[in-house]
Amino acid sequence: MRQEDTRNLSMVMDLYELTMANGYFNDGDREARVAFDVFYRKNPDRGGFAVFAGLEQIIEYIENLHFSDEDVEYLRSLRIFTEDFLAYLREFRFQGDVYAFPEGTIMYPNEPIVTVVAPLIDAQLVETAILAQINHQSLVATKTVRIVKAAEGKAVSDFGARRAHNMDAAVYGARAAYIGGAVGTATVLAGQMFGIPVSGTMAHSWVMYYKDEFEAFKHYAENYPDNTVLLVDTYDTLKSGIPNAIRTSKEVLEPMGKRLKGIRIDSGDLAYLSVRVRKMLDESGLSDCKIIVSNSLDEHTISSLNSQRAEIDSYGVGERLITGASSDYSDDTISLLGAVYKISAVEENGSFSPRIKISGNVEKITNPGLKKVYRVYDANGKARADLIAKAEEEVDLSDKFRFVDPEMPWKNQYFSGCTAKPLQVKIFENGKRVYEKPALTEIRDYVARQLAEEIWEEEQRFVNPHRHYMDMTPDYYDMKMSLLHDSREQRDR
Repeated sequence: MRQEDTRNLSMVMDLYELTMANGYFNDGDREARVAFDVFYRKNPDRGGFAVFAGLEQIIEYIENLHFSDEDVEYLRSLRIFTEDFLAYLREFRFQGDVYAFPEGTIMYPNEPIVTVVAPLIDAQLVETAILAQINHQSLVATKTVRIVKAAEGKAVSDFGARRAHNMDAAVYGARAAYIGGAVGTATVLAGQMFGIPVSGTMAHSWVMYYKDEFEAFKHYAENYPDNTVLLVDTYDTLKSGIPNAIRTSKEVLEPMGKRLKGIRIDSGDLAYLSVRVRKMLDESGLSDCKIIVSNSLDEHTISSLNSQRAEIDSYGVGERLITGASSDYSDDTISLLGAVYKISAVEENGSFSPRIKISGNVEKITNPGLKKVYRVYDANGKARADLIAKAEEEVDLSDKFRFVDPEMPWKNQYFSGCTAKPLQVKIFENGKRVYEKPALTEIRDYVARQLAEEIWEEEQRFVNPHRHYMDMTPDYYDMKMSLLHDSREQRDR
């Protein structure tokens, strides 16, 4: 099932996309071709990287982009669009080219994740949907990678639907969490749509409905004897929950030839309780019974539980995963991705002229022009840096290759003994998809493989991670500096 099977999301766009498109149309600029880049400026949670997610939904949006009679009638009611433009929208289909990183690619600030090269109106209309998908799913996938890393091989499941920002956020957040390494989700629609394994046990309301805890456990075990996981903290974990879970195992499950699969703790001192619970279960012959915990977990609380040698087998993570929320609430904490969509080139006389945004904030100055971005690998296959080049440049690292670090441009630096791989691939050509979408499991495996084989462990630290270098070829750097110089001369006139 895809989103367009049930609804048309074409109108998910800011009004300014349409007002600008109407203006371009009326001014006769509809055929002008432009390039826009999608990039972000800072890693979430002060981390060392982010994970690109949401490309499949971007593809679906662009393939399905059209304006129905109902859409056009609504736009007409706003009384701000010309009738010729509304007629144009009624026949509109995207006609541009799109380049993007493969979904699941580890990415870094200020590099073009997605590039749209298209007629001006086409490029403008897709902005909001592209950013909405990337900003949400990439944030959740990145957060999940951090949580999974903290779990040190123990399973992490998405329990976040009830704390998500809305129903779509729950479903697509579960997809992003799976890309980031979660083993499954509790969100049933995500399982149905994307084939993600689903799991779930009971809520406290199940236990509270019955007259006592043992009766609640008994009924649950009789209904689900092959998958009995009992929530043990409704009344008192150690004095009531675990004794009743053990009794359920002995009196209900074992006579059926079944085993108690697990217990879940959702409150209290999880490190202390897990150690006590493990001892009680082991002494009762239930050493195979798993201990699952939940309750406002994130990478930092899970790391703390591990450092305390908690006896935990798996984690159910809710709001901190599904919202990508930071656990550091200082004023300058970044708890979002913040991807933006900026024009980088305009076609003039058959070739593309670069455009650059100037800002009083240095980090908001854009990287202009049509460009390629490469990942540079050392002889051991580790990603040493990313490299931005002009689109027409040939990057050959078979010999010493000079590059510029834009933060230290005065230094003469070279890549030696390295290889380079272009990161963007073509997704659409003249409005037709030319990219074969990978299975979700392939995307998930791609993320894990990069983190295990290519990305330095120092970049994966939660605190003070190593900065991944974003370098430029000398020609590209000189072009950018020339544009900055020219813009300064214009301001000084």
